[in-house]
Amino acid sequence: MKLLIVNADDFGASGGTNRGIVESHLRGIVTSTSLLVDAPGSAAAAALAADAPDLSVGLHLDLDGVVPEHVAAECERQWQRFETLTGSCPTHIDTHHDSHRNPATLGHVLAFARRHGTPLRGHSAARVCTRFYGQWSGETHLEQISVDGLARVLSAGVGEGLTELTCHPGYVDAELRSSYTAEREAEVRTLCDPAVRAVLGALEIRLRSFRDLPGLVAGTPA
Repeated sequence: MKLLIVNADDFGASGGTNRGIVESHLRGIVTSTSLLVDAPGSAAAAALAADAPDLSVGLHLDLDGVVPEHVAAECERQWQRFETLTGSCPTHIDTHHDSHRNPATLGHVLAFARRHGTPLRGHSAARVCTRFYGQWSGETHLEQISVDGLARVLSAGVGEGLTELTCHPGYVDAELRSSYTAEREAEVRTLCDPAVRAVLGALEIRLRSFRDLPGLVAGTPA
């Protein structure tokens, strides 16, 4: 059985990002998202999530510039901030720019995730597919995040078992601090395109969220 979690990074980055992520959930195939707790739109994102109960919300740790000896404390601080904003615990953990892949950082983040019993990207039952991305070597490639581009990614990157597909939908606004801009709006269009549902059906891929992960690991019916 092919099971797919579609996770939108950068929830809270700006009002436009929040709007694009929620739209991609309500009208499209996004099932989960990851919250930047210190970003300009973090409180608004938490409020939007409260009105979207089927959207699984995780913690998008921002560890850029944090020296290794301070990583553990910073992770705990951001976890507490997440709980304050949302009133709940994150369903999963990942990092901005995948900074936990840094060998100097990974051990601290792994230990943090294990303390909280929360799945960490790349270290859980879900394999990770990061190929749905519209910028390479600093150049925009919208063809990579078109419906046809996503279909190719799903066909090649989603096999039997559980896969997490990362994405970055959103709308550009003055709050957003990112070089990934027009690509975000293209992702919204693709993720909400009805043709993508047809692709999932043809490939026999079923959507799931990180909230489903404990049951999937335990072997309960999906």
